[in-house]
Amino acid sequence: MPGCLTWTAVLAVLAAVLGALALFLFDPAGSAAFPPCPFRLATGWHCPGCGSLRAAHLLLHGDLPAAFKMNPLMVLSIPLLAALRLRRSLAYSPRTAWGALALIVVFGVARNLPSWPFFLLAPH
Repeated sequence: MPGCLTWTAVLAVLAAVLGALALFLFDPAGSAAFPPCPFRLATGWHCPGCGSLRAAHLLLHGDLPAAFKMNPLMVLSIPLLAALRLRRSLAYSPRTAWGALALIVVFGVARNLPSWPFFLLAPH
């Protein structure tokens, strides 16, 4: 099945390129093509991923400071995940997964606290 794996990889890369192109061309903040966060609609709170699409759009346009303001966790995670992917010596473990989950939960709670400096973690 090597041919099947190759086509799967080609289709995955093509989907990623087309997704990045759409994100580059259309601003998620002002486009109906990108739906609002269902968690935010249901609760009024920012989920840990809120602002990630806007941050990705801004990163594709080279605006790192504005992207960081949208979702600092996502922006900081990109180089970390790239390093983990490039260095295969860093193995994935349940401990790492639980640590990442704990970080995401703490970030999600902290960005909804109404006091300084936590409110700075909300997309703005």
